[in-house]
Amino acid sequence: MEQKPFDLHRPDVPTTSVVFASPHSGRDYPDELLRESTLAPAILRSSEDAFVDRLLMHAPETGAPLLCARLPRAWLDLNRAPGELDPALIKGLGRGPHNPRVASGLGVVPRVVSGGRPIYEGKIALATAEERIRDAWHPYHRTLRELVSDARNRFGEAILIDCHSMPHEALEHLSGKRPDIVLGDRFGAAASVEIVDRLQTIFTDLGLSCARNVPFAGAYIAQHYGRPAKGQHAVQIEIDRALYMDEVRIEPHQGFDAFKSVMDNAIEAITEIGRHRTQSLAAE
Repeated sequence: MEQKPFDLHRPDVPTTSVVFASPHSGRDYPDELLRESTLAPAILRSSEDAFVDRLLMHAPETGAPLLCARLPRAWLDLNRAPGELDPALIKGLGRGPHNPRVASGLGVVPRVVSGGRPIYEGKIALATAEERIRDAWHPYHRTLRELVSDARNRFGEAILIDCHSMPHEALEHLSGKRPDIVLGDRFGAAASVEIVDRLQTIFTDLGLSCARNVPFAGAYIAQHYGRPAKGQHAVQIEIDRALYMDEVRIEPHQGFDAFKSVMDNAIEAITEIGRHRTQSLAAE
């Protein structure tokens, strides 16, 4: 597999402790996946956080790095631990402790796409799964660790903004007004309350409704990288896809550019959190 696993967009000069990442917006589908899957390419793309990387492209201009996956989530899920392997998909793998993500087919090598639709007709070899993890998972997370570590070393702390999108239908079961944005901080375990409060204010000031942790509290990346006691914060941001794309056609709709402008403003305000807090830490 020769596809490049990610793109890293660096600022000319880092000026903020904020790091942006998009682990699920990759759309370089390997020929092997297209050949072996029972699903049409458009259905495979249903698990993709389509165009989130495009929504974040202003980040380097504001002094923050942006890390974007190129390979799709249907191939490998970068928001899972490398050990979240699915015995229902991988040959010769014994059952481990119950893991709801793995049980639902959404392990590090997914068995299904959205709607529970199986990607493959049968199982794949363990060596195949291990190769994907070696060639894509480890390089992505090695780079993400370096970005977070560099921010901490430069500025005294790091704020990882892990960006995703959610199907509009994922919010149908919620009572009251549906949120446009869901902020996930693992119920306070992954980031300081002050940071999440400021993020919520940024989005609400831009006219977007926000919820916290319901229905998405953050998965592996927020859990693994969020260490607020050590000055390392991680917040998962979920964006309602209906705000910027046609979910059936999987293409930007006529409101994409306007929403991109809103996100540009949000990114500028978020990077200011990193600059303001850095100045406060330096004063201390």
